[in-house]
Amino acid sequence: MARLVYLGTPETAVAPLHTLVDAGHDVALVVTRPDRRRGRGGALVPSPVKAAAASLGVAVTDDLAAAAGAGAELGVVVAYGRIVPAALLERLPMVNLHFSLLPRWRGAAPVERAILEGDAETGVCLMEVETGLDTGPIYADAATPIGDEETADELAARLVDLGCGLLATHLAGGRAGLPPAREQAGTPSYAEKLLAHEFELDWSRPALHLRRVVRLGRAWTTFRGRRLRVLAAGPPPDGGPAPPPGRLAGTVVGAGEGTALELRTVQPEGRRAVPAGDWLRGVRPEPADRLGG
Repeated sequence: MARLVYLGTPETAVAPLHTLVDAGHDVALVVTRPDRRRGRGGALVPSPVKAAAASLGVAVTDDLAAAAGAGAELGVVVAYGRIVPAALLERLPMVNLHFSLLPRWRGAAPVERAILEGDAETGVCLMEVETGLDTGPIYADAATPIGDEETADELAARLVDLGCGLLATHLAGGRAGLPPAREQAGTPSYAEKLLAHEFELDWSRPALHLRRVVRLGRAWTTFRGRRLRVLAAGPPPDGGPAPPPGRLAGTVVGAGEGTALELRTVQPEGRRAVPAGDWLRGVRPEPADRLGG
C-alpha cells in the first residue's frame, strides 16, 4: 500500500476516495476546492469530497501547495477542477482518473459531451498527470457502451464504478506497481463545460438531439412565458405525422426535420415534477400554444 494525497471535489470523486481508504492506502491529505456559498442564506457549503474526508477522519485542505509537504509518494486526482502546476508535479508525481477514452473528450465535461454527440461508447482512463489538459500517457483504461436512453447521472455512476476498479487494481503496489504507460493515440476532442443555453430545448433541432439534451438532466423550455423543465422524454409511439416544431399533440411535441418527442416527466416553474399527462390536464393547452414560444 502507498502513502497518497488525494485531489477531488464533486460527488463523482467521493467513491474513489473511499476505494483508496478501504484498500488500506494511507491517504495523508485530501485537497479539494474551497467551500462555496449556496442557498438563499448564502451559507458556506463544503464540497462532497471535503465532507467525505471529514467522515473518514482524513486531513483535508483547499490549499493545493500543501500537497507537496504531505510526505506522499503519489497524488491521485479525480475531478479536482484545477490544473496542477508543474512545480508541484516535480515534487509529487500524480495520476488522474478521467471519465473518457482519451484523447476523446479531454476537459471538464466528458460524460455530458459524449452523450450530446451521440458517442456509442466511452470509458475511464488512469493516466499520468501533466501540465497540459488531460494530455498525459495512459496506464490503464476500461471501455463501456452508452445506452440509448442512459442519463448523464446513470452513465457517470457506471464510470465511477469502472474507475474505482482501475484504482484498486493498479495502485495496489503504489507508484512502483503501475503498469507501463502508453502515449495517447488519435485526434483529441475537448469537452468544454456546458453553458446554460445549451440545456434549452431548441424545437427546430431533430428529436434525437433533443432527447440527448434531456438525458443531461437540466433540459428546459418555456410554456406561456414560464420555464418548464423536461426531466424525461423519449420517442413517441407510432402514429401520424409529427406536429410542427414546438406544437403539442397530447404529450408529443413536434421537432425539427419532421420528427417528434414524447414528454414523460416535466416540472413547471416553482412546482414539483409530474407526469407530462398530468401537467397537460392542468394547463389545458390551446391550439395556438407552443413550447419555446
